Amino acid sequence: MLTARFKLDPEDRVVSFHLEGHAGDAVKGENIICAAASAIAQTAIGSLQDIARIEPDYQAEDGLICCRVSYDGDDQYQLIQIASLMGSVRIGCMQLEDSYGSHYITCIDES
Repeated sequence: MLTARFKLDPEDRVVSFHLEGHAGDAVKGENIICAAASAIAQTAIGSLQDIARIEPDYQAEDGLICCRVSYDGDDQYQLIQIASLMGSVRIGCMQLEDSYGSHYITCIDES
């Protein structure tokens, strides 16, 4: 099973995500979910780099992908981009959980 943890700041912005778990050679459907969650997270990391022009603190390896950002800075447009990209990972994982069930992916918000 895949666990997706999202740390939220007082303004409900996603500060970090931590996706851990691995479907491996599991029941049909689990591999699709892992691939989908990984694609969502990796796309957000790449977009933070290319669109928001920041270098997030991240790690990506087999069975683990995590990312942390800071909302420091004065560029309000960039802060909106960061919040939108990080929030999209949470939304995408929640949609996977809604579609396939919490026995395949579980999303947890932490403050």
